Amino acid sequence: MRVLPLLALVLFALATAAPARAQGRLVLYCSALIDWCQIMSAEFERRTGIKVAMTQKGSGETLAQIRAEAANPRGDVWWGGTGDPHLQMAELGLSEVYRSPALATLHPWARRQAEMGQFRTVGIYAGALGFAFNTELLAKKKIAAPACWSDLLDAKFRDEIQIANPASSGTAYTAIATLVQIMGEEPAFAYLAKLHANINQYTRSGVAPARNTARGETTVGIGFMHDAVAEALEGFPVAVQGPCEGTGYEIGSMSIIKGGPNPESAKAWYEFALKPDVQSLASKGKSYQVPSHPEAVLPDKAPKLDRIKLIAYDFAKYGTSAERKRLIDRWEKEIGGRPK
Repeated sequence: MRVLPLLALVLFALATAAPARAQGRLVLYCSALIDWCQIMSAEFERRTGIKVAMTQKGSGETLAQIRAEAANPRGDVWWGGTGDPHLQMAELGLSEVYRSPALATLHPWARRQAEMGQFRTVGIYAGALGFAFNTELLAKKKIAAPACWSDLLDAKFRDEIQIANPASSGTAYTAIATLVQIMGEEPAFAYLAKLHANINQYTRSGVAPARNTARGETTVGIGFMHDAVAEALEGFPVAVQGPCEGTGYEIGSMSIIKGGPNPESAKAWYEFALKPDVQSLASKGKSYQVPSHPEAVLPDKAPKLDRIKLIAYDFAKYGTSAERKRLIDRWEKEIGGRPK
């Protein structure tokens, strides 16, 4: 007698579950600023009806998570963060090959990133490494603003500088790789050893030094200049400088995680994220990188790459997992645990 009501209940459950399955789901690992991650996720849901489960972590942490989950991938897309770990992910075979129809419309540097990654990743924005400094603290302490990498070794900056830890931050790894390319490896590590005396904290994320500089918790922060621009536009007394010796840059990237649970949703996100109007949303998320689509709107306050002395950053070499591991291991052995 109870079979028919039970059957009706099962059929009702299946009927109500069907729209949710049709709607789709996406598991997004985001390594951009949290505001931008949230704006992108909400806009994708609005346009597609696909529900986004988003987590935000730094590039180093995200790559470590993807590697740990390789046997049973839980994420679908890794969006944002420095390009070197995306290239390492591609090298390890942890990302899917995908050639977007939009690829030919992107800036050359974004297409080169895709080519270097054997079309397992693509450039979505670019940003240059530099210094942020708190103008009020410099005036109060009567210290001249740093203009060069060499200026950061001045004894006046004792315990006045922050940079992220390269084991958790792609930004900090880019800084080490930049110094190695400018100076040579041995001089670069000698420089980092001297700089250590002036570091008050190695932060977990690459954004934190700019944020802490803006709020007066440190006088100088080393990181991507667009992060400091975001703080300046919020009214904080912070300014930026590209190093006189030259500096490296990131190609923020996007990759589809191999074996992810929602491959069609992942492709839908990929195409969505390369649209110029979508990339123009960056400034609403307080992000001021140079977008990879030429038709995307570049915010007026965004650092102009053609006005910064950029080095010929060797993404092919410093984007490999072996080189990244070697340099980070050396940093942890010789610098990170060094007494002050």
